[in-house]
Amino acid sequence: MQTFTRDRFTWLAYALLGYFAYFQAAPGPLMPFIRGELNLSYAAGGLHLSAFALGMIGGGLSAPRLASRWGRRAVLWGGAIGMGLGALLFVAGRHPAVTIAGTLVMGGVGTLLLVMIQATLSDRHGAQRATAITESNMLAILCAGLLPLLVGLFEGTPLGWRGAIYAGLAAGIVLALTNWRTPIPPRRPRTVQQGSGRLPAVFWAYWSVLLLSVSMEWSLIGWSADFLNTVVGLSVTNAAMLVSVFFFGAVLGRFANSRWTRFVSPRKLLLAMLLVVAIGFPLLWLARLPAINVLGLGIAGFGVGSLFPLGLSLALAVAADEVDAASGYTSLGTGLAMLVAPFTLGWLADTYGLGNAFGAVIVLIVTALAVTLLANRAGRSIT
Repeated sequence: MQTFTRDRFTWLAYALLGYFAYFQAAPGPLMPFIRGELNLSYAAGGLHLSAFALGMIGGGLSAPRLASRWGRRAVLWGGAIGMGLGALLFVAGRHPAVTIAGTLVMGGVGTLLLVMIQATLSDRHGAQRATAITESNMLAILCAGLLPLLVGLFEGTPLGWRGAIYAGLAAGIVLALTNWRTPIPPRRPRTVQQGSGRLPAVFWAYWSVLLLSVSMEWSLIGWSADFLNTVVGLSVTNAAMLVSVFFFGAVLGRFANSRWTRFVSPRKLLLAMLLVVAIGFPLLWLARLPAINVLGLGIAGFGVGSLFPLGLSLALAVAADEVDAASGYTSLGTGLAMLVAPFTLGWLADTYGLGNAFGAVIVLIVTALAVTLLANRAGRSIT
């Protein structure tokens, strides 16, 4: 087993990804407060999430060009600053146009930070990028889960629920002041064989798996509570609380895979985690005994939570000569999935009922398994 070394930059990248994930998680838990203060409809509230996803698409497309022109350091720290300013705009706005603009800035400028974290971690750790990316995403999901807790904690203080955002901004300022001069890994030189500037076909195969994986994740995050309530029959409160089982499973999955990637190929792990989802999701979907439904949700979370970091590490590995562009396109795919998947599942639920609509997730799983098998075969010589 290879020794995995975490240097100062590695820890900085982990912390910055946690910072990004913390604010990425903000629109959902804060939306009831925003809607109440501004008297917004559900549709108007949903526009905030759509704006974030659209911002991610724009940020993913522009990050490689900006990094090429201004350098990785400027784009990384500019993204971190922009993410914080967007979050501040989101909670300080007194008109929906302002709050929606805030989430658009968070998604667009914040994604510049995300792209640089992914690209620089990949270049810094090379063949061990899967371990670094999986570890960083484990911390990210923990930070995302911290925000709702802090919202409840600050709600009883003079700062109110906005204190959770101020706390995140304070943490970001401390992080910047103590790490501003930390060297940022440069872009790796292109190889002679693969220096054409084009992304290989196998990259797009893994990119498709990433898009499918994020679609699964956000479909479950967005609709599991409603499914447990309306289909399984749990109370609204219990259904909402039990969605935490999904996140708990995701944390366990990312922790386990961060260890396994040290001695097992990410290709094999990606396929294995898809099979875990294929086992867990039918338990959630088809069972009518709440304990089994919730068990299925946790098993699905264990698998789904690991799909993105594993797929990302493989996509960046096969595109190592164009890692900035590859990271940008993966962020674009993430934004597309966040924008389309929950809405599509909601439309299917309105048309056919939520229980039937959840069958769309099976289609995502089967398609992801098929594409992964093809990508693994094509990428074996590279990864």
